[in-house]
Amino acid sequence: MSNTFQVDLRGIVDLLSHHLYASPRVYVRELLQNAVDAITATGSEDGRVEITTGADALRITDNGIGLTEAQVHELLATIGRSSKRDELGFARHEFLGQFGIGLLSCFLVADEIRVHTKRAGAPPVLWTGYSDGRYEVKPGAEREPGTTVTLLPRRGVETLLSGTTVTELAELYGSLLPVTVEVDGVRVTSGELPWKADREDYCRRVFGFTPFDVIELNVPEAGLTGAAFVLPTAVNPAARGGHRVYLKRMLLAESIEGLLPEWAFFARCVVDSTELRPTASREALYEDGLLDDVRDAIADQLRGWLVRLAATDPRRLARFLGVHHLGVKALALHDDEMLRLVEQWWPMETNMGRVTLAEFRERHGVIRYAATTDEFHQLSAVAAAQDVGLINGGYVYDADIIERLATVDQEARAERLEPTDLTTRFTGLDADTELRLRPFLAAAQRRLDKLGCEVVIRAFDPVTMPALYLISRAAAFHDEFTESRDKADDIWGGVLDALAKVAPPERPQLVLNHRNPLIRRVLALGDPDLAGLAVESLYGQALMLGHHPIRPADAALLTTSFIGLLDRAVPEER
Repeated sequence: MSNTFQVDLRGIVDLLSHHLYASPRVYVRELLQNAVDAITATGSEDGRVEITTGADALRITDNGIGLTEAQVHELLATIGRSSKRDELGFARHEFLGQFGIGLLSCFLVADEIRVHTKRAGAPPVLWTGYSDGRYEVKPGAEREPGTTVTLLPRRGVETLLSGTTVTELAELYGSLLPVTVEVDGVRVTSGELPWKADREDYCRRVFGFTPFDVIELNVPEAGLTGAAFVLPTAVNPAARGGHRVYLKRMLLAESIEGLLPEWAFFARCVVDSTELRPTASREALYEDGLLDDVRDAIADQLRGWLVRLAATDPRRLARFLGVHHLGVKALALHDDEMLRLVEQWWPMETNMGRVTLAEFRERHGVIRYAATTDEFHQLSAVAAAQDVGLINGGYVYDADIIERLATVDQEARAERLEPTDLTTRFTGLDADTELRLRPFLAAAQRRLDKLGCEVVIRAFDPVTMPALYLISRAAAFHDEFTESRDKADDIWGGVLDALAKVAPPERPQLVLNHRNPLIRRVLALGDPDLAGLAVESLYGQALMLGHHPIRPADAALLTTSFIGLLDRAVPEER
C-alpha cells in the first residue's frame, strides 16, 4: 500500500519565502525576472516594465506573453513540478528565473499577491495568493496582453515598498536589462555595460578603490564578459572578496564567491554571463562543470596578465609583487610559468641581502635555505662568515617554492641547511690547546648537563659571535616529544612511551668560539665558580640570539647566572 506525503502548504510557503532568500529586498529582483521572462517569450524587442508605488500597494506591469488560466494553475500554484513548465515554454535557457518560485519571494513583504494576466487569444485571469497557502482564480477585467502583479504590503515592511526603496532596488538589480524599466514614470535602465566605458571610475563607485590595473575577461563558452580589478593594497588571503555577477544583464548578487580560484584574492570582478546557472535562491552560482571551466579560464587570463607585465613592465610587476606576492606564490606551487616568474622577479630574504632565486642560483649554485625564520636567524651570520649563502624559507610558501623549483628544473639543487651542518666548517683546536682546556670543558659540562646540552670549543667566524647554540631537527623534535609526554594523560602517555624507546638523537651543542676575545678571557679565568656563571650566561645569550624556545629550566638558569654575575661584579659594602 502506497501513501502520499502530507504537505503543510503554509509551511512550504514560509520555508521558501522566508528561508530561501537572504533578504526581503530580493523581491524586486524576482518580480523583474518574471517580467523579463514574459517579455522574452514574446520575441519582441520593445519590452516594457512599469512599476508603480503607493501607500496601499505596489504594482509591476509588463507587456509580456501573459498566461492562460491553465498556465496560472501550473506556474503559480504548483511547487516542484518542472514538466509542465517545460511544456509551457518557460524552461529554455534564455529565461532568467522560475515564475512560481520567484513569486513566492513576494511573501517576504506582502500577505496578499494578485496576478492579473492575459495571453493573446485567451480571456484575462485574476489569481490571488495568500501567505497562508490559499489561492483563488477567477476571470479578470479586460486588458491588453501582459501581466500586472500587485503586492499588498505587510504591516511593518511598508518602507520596502516605498518609491525611494523600489527605485533603488530596481536600479541595483535591473539597470542593465535590455528592456525599458520605469519606476513611477522614471526610467532606471540604461542597457549599457558601465564597466566598458570608464572602468576605473566604475571600480571606484562600485568597489570603493582605484584599481592597480584592470584586466578584461572573456569566456565565450559561458557567454561571459567582464573585468577584473586588481586591488592596490594588500588584503588578507583568508578573506574571500565577493564579485558582482550579472546573469543575462540581471544582477544576481553584489558579493558572489567562488568565481575566481583561491589564489586570486587580489582581484575583484564584475561579469555578465548568459550561460552560468544560479542556485534556487538565485543568490549564488551553481557549482557545475561550466563554472569550473569559467574559473579555470579566468585564472588563465589573470596568469597571462602577470606574464605580460613581466615582459613589458618589470617595475610595475615589482610593485604588484610587493603588494600581492602571496597570491602569486600560491599559484607558483601549481603552475610552472608562475614558478619561473617568482624565481626571476620575487626577491627573498637571504644572509647576503634581498635577492631573487635566479640571482641566488647564479651567485651560489646550490639553493641552501633555512626552513623557519628562527633557524635563519640562528644560522645566517655564521653561514655568511663561512661564505655560505642562505635563504630564509620561513615566510609563507618560500620553502615550498624552493623545493618545487628543484623538482621542476633538473639544473636546480636545493638543500635545507641543518644547524649541525655548519660544524663541519668550524676549525678544531690543536692538541696542546685541547689538553689545556680539558678541565674547563669538564667544569662547564657539569654546569649544563642538567639541561641536556653538550659544551664544545671550536674556532669559527664571525669573530664577534662568542657562542652558538646548535640543535638538529631531530633533537628539537625529541625535546617537543618529551614535553608532550610530560603533559599527556595515562592513555596517550603509554603510546608516547612506546614511541620514545627509539634511540634519542645527539644532544644540542653550545659551541664556544675560540677566536672571540671574550671567550678567550673566560677560558683563562682561574675562578671555577665565575667561569661556570659565565658559561651559563653564554648559554642563555645563545638561546636568545638563536630565537630558541626558553624552557622553565632555561629561564631559571638565566636568572641565577645573571644574579650570580651581578653579585660578583658589585662589591659588598664595608
